[in-house]
Amino acid sequence: QVQLVESGGGLVQAGGSLRLSCAASRRTSSNNAMGWFRQAPGKEREFVASISWNGDRTNYADSVKDRFTISRDTAKMYLQMNTLKPEDTAVYYCAIGRSAYSGRDPQGYQYWGQGTQVTVSI
Repeated sequence: QVQLVESGGGLVQAGGSLRLSCAASRRTSSNNAMGWFRQAPGKEREFVASISWNGDRTNYADSVKDRFTISRDTAKMYLQMNTLKPEDTAVYYCAIGRSAYSGRDPQGYQYWGQGTQVTVSI
């Protein structure tokens, strides 16, 4: 079983920035896409961003495009979040895809972290 651990969440004022990190317990993610999802209270989990196994393709939700940047190296995956808005408040989850390229559907991901809370105040 692969374990994913997110870090970097916290409380920030609107307009601020945070950088989330996701570390896997073993290098099973090296040939798989990875992604970030989020879930706000009372809402369904939604896609945020994904990155292919080698980083050559990225995909973003319209709501975060041009504000968030997903990246990865051999050890971790990252989500740089700039110009944060109160509506970005949610628990953010990282996930490992089932293939080299995974899309927006959560069913395309096989392992999930426990999540990290991001709260953006007005």
